[in-house]
Amino acid sequence: MSAPPRPSAASRTPGARTSRPASRPTARRSRLVEEPVPAERGPLALSHIVSGVLSAGQALVLSLAVVVLPAVVAYLVGTATMASTVDAPDDAAQVRSAVDVAMGIWLLGHGVPLTADAVTVSLAPLGVAALALFVMYVSAKRFATASVHAWAAGAVTYALCTTAVAAIAGSAPGWTLPVATLAGLVMGGLGMALGILARPDAPTAAEIGERAEALAHRLTGVHLVPATLRLGLRAGAVVVALLVGGAALLVAAWALAGRATSSDIITSLEPGWTGGVVFAVAQLALLPNVVLWAVAWLAGPGFAVGEGTSFTPFGTISGPLPAIPLLGALPGDDWANPVSAWAPVLVVACGVVAGLFAWRRLEPTLVRWSDVGWVLTGIVLTPGVVMLVAQWAAAGAGGPGRLSDVGANPLVTAGLVAAEVGGGAAAVLLGAKLDVVSRRGEIGGGLTAWLRPTAPAGEPPEDGPDDRAPEVVDLAAELGLAEEQARTDDVEPAGPSDGPTGEASATDPGK
Repeated sequence: MSAPPRPSAASRTPGARTSRPASRPTARRSRLVEEPVPAERGPLALSHIVSGVLSAGQALVLSLAVVVLPAVVAYLVGTATMASTVDAPDDAAQVRSAVDVAMGIWLLGHGVPLTADAVTVSLAPLGVAALALFVMYVSAKRFATASVHAWAAGAVTYALCTTAVAAIAGSAPGWTLPVATLAGLVMGGLGMALGILARPDAPTAAEIGERAEALAHRLTGVHLVPATLRLGLRAGAVVVALLVGGAALLVAAWALAGRATSSDIITSLEPGWTGGVVFAVAQLALLPNVVLWAVAWLAGPGFAVGEGTSFTPFGTISGPLPAIPLLGALPGDDWANPVSAWAPVLVVACGVVAGLFAWRRLEPTLVRWSDVGWVLTGIVLTPGVVMLVAQWAAAGAGGPGRLSDVGANPLVTAGLVAAEVGGGAAAVLLGAKLDVVSRRGEIGGGLTAWLRPTAPAGEPPEDGPDDRAPEVVDLAAELGLAEEQARTDDVEPAGPSDGPTGEASATDPGK
């Protein structure tokens, strides 16, 4: 008996199995999954370290060049008509002096004090710090690898290079070398972290927070940072963004109102085009400081530009100011009026926005009073800490004498901002929580039981025409609370079964 004929390739139906199934590509899958190729940890770690070092070095050179080159060009253009061969050595010394001052200003932006002619300046131009952070961010995002080795190498490299610049610059005193190292470590670490986390192959900030929380939970057995606290911190970041944005708009209004004073300062100085470039760079370097001072003005305590001066929404006490066009845009007496006295209400409104932002991301039926407390803590903590650090960095000594006091009081400003934001957020969150509780009948049931009369224990009511107990009015029935409570009991409130399965959570994952 002959075997049945095998079907030809043309007669096979696409997708149909034959008597001999086709071979499956299991060899390659087994090699990739079951037999991984061992990684060369030594060269790989070295490449991460090299990427971090190159990123930090490139960022430092670029940010330093942006500050040094305009100073050198301004000096060369200003002395071009007086140059001669006899004055060449003096010119070289003057160029070196200009470079030293420019490096001192770059270090001042990192928080390292600048000393010139026995005068110490500690007012950090935050524009220089923002420039250094931005260049570090871009360089790390472009060249560094997403690894801890690259981050640590970049931070250490930036700190060592900052220390070297402080040692070379003649404007930085010797005792500031440890300060330069610490400032470089902080700036380098922050810039590298921002750049590495912005890479597409890097974990997100939320994933890092969850990993850190899981590790802390395994080590300590408790949740150190609950999900509701993290939500409050995010809402606090929204408050910081709103405050800075509103302060920037306020500074623009100040500049528009004081453009005549700034124009008079520029006309009296006659800087020329090179001096105009230097003035522009100097004002851009101080612009973030003025924006932070505007935040203090909105919160109420205000700021000072020299001893004895005060700029607040309730009054202005001015005095002689340095001839800087940007300072001509500071608020005058006309900015202190009955309308400006309501400026702190804007900070409270930012707290209201934060409360709405957080409540929309919560599941109302699962929110406990402790969750409300954690959210409020995060909302208050973020702007309070950020303003404390930022106002401390934006204040300092701008020169000798009366200019030794410039900026806002960090503790007072941070405390008032936290209190005003917390008040606005508490009004929203507590009101929303009380509304949910009242809808559930938790408040109505207790109020009904309290208003309804009860007979004293051990004294049954006496019957008889002569010894009749006085009539007691049922306040709950009179007020209609009993019927309301009965209708509430007929409606079953939404429980944890309507939310996510497993352990009930107050946060809503779908929002």
